[in-house]
Amino acid sequence: MPTIPDILAALRNEQQAFLATLVRTPSDNPPGDCAPHAEVTADLLSRLGFIVERDVVPTAVCEAAGMRRVTNLIVRHRFGPGSSDRGLVVALNAHGDVVPPGEGWTAEPYGAEIRDGWMYGRGAAVSKSDIATYAFALLALIRSDASLAGTVELHITYDEESGGEIGPARLLAEGLSKPDLAIGAGFSYAVTEAHNGCLHLEVEVRGRSAHAARPWTGIDALEAATAILARLYGWRETLAARESKVPGIGAPQLTVGLIEGGINTNVVPDRVAFRLDRRIVPEETPEAVEAELRAVIGAVPVGEATVAIRRILLARPLVPDARARRLTDLLCAHASRVLGTEVRPQGVALYTDARHYAAAGVPIVLYGAGPRTIEEANAHRADERVKLTDLFAATEVVASALADLLAA
Repeated sequence: MPTIPDILAALRNEQQAFLATLVRTPSDNPPGDCAPHAEVTADLLSRLGFIVERDVVPTAVCEAAGMRRVTNLIVRHRFGPGSSDRGLVVALNAHGDVVPPGEGWTAEPYGAEIRDGWMYGRGAAVSKSDIATYAFALLALIRSDASLAGTVELHITYDEESGGEIGPARLLAEGLSKPDLAIGAGFSYAVTEAHNGCLHLEVEVRGRSAHAARPWTGIDALEAATAILARLYGWRETLAARESKVPGIGAPQLTVGLIEGGINTNVVPDRVAFRLDRRIVPEETPEAVEAELRAVIGAVPVGEATVAIRRILLARPLVPDARARRLTDLLCAHASRVLGTEVRPQGVALYTDARHYAAAGVPIVLYGAGPRTIEEANAHRADERVKLTDLFAATEVVASALADLLAA
């Protein structure tokens, strides 16, 4: 009987070409026109012998989520006797949408260039590599002819960069999939069982415009916004004392990432709006975090200006789930064996689509092909890359862990 390592070794060139095609096909979000990439992915999966189901998200639903076109993909393979009992169902979720490439690249962002054993390109690490990881892990399981019982599903979605509401959340809410366990895209040298949540708020300050020659006749929205920003920057220093007890998480963070306003240089600004990002550690309650932040902003004197606060996003943190312990232990054991270094469960300061599975009651851990850190992967910045040996290793780890989990 062929072994999983032998099967995957014979598939390496094919898997590399599979990933290269995914990277060479743009799927920037924004603008979020990702249906063409889904069709390319579906064609590649079909060529591997998989039956691909398409969930074409209605246009109005896409637009409400700030996207243009989205098609989610599901592949299901049942192992064991052909009965109505599907057994344990394990979903493998990776997203195909990516952030725009930005500036500063030394490689073509959609070139899938191989340099010193690394593949460069937007999405190479986050997380098109794990579409390849999971597809070829499942293919290896099928070709191994091992005695397995249960179902493995591939969930390939296209809205992680805008919240996941019409990707994983939709698949689960609409009953298109009902998994018992899940693995989400991650990094080769850690099995992630917890991650931060995130709160995005928009703060809009309104005043009254006036000629710059007579500024006292207006209400300066920027002056009021500056007072709020100064208070927030002073207050965020207190967050360092709230460090999470989960390894890898760290302390909560606050960032003001976007600001706009004003009319012209010679006009008192009548409106300034800014958006902030507050990372939520697993020990915190999201509702309490939002209430505290609103109170901090509301306590700032702004004179005659008015302040409105609008929630943009609330992503709950992922917390360790004892029901996923068997899967976590298997991934750690096989990753340690294959990579030749101890791999332990940990947390990560990011937030991911894993929270949608957790919210639906599905235990989930993160594991995949990415390098040791997001910095090494150049995730969300120029020269994003994945190490091909990590891709091949992660595929063996996932396939081996699933083989043990589903052993009949």
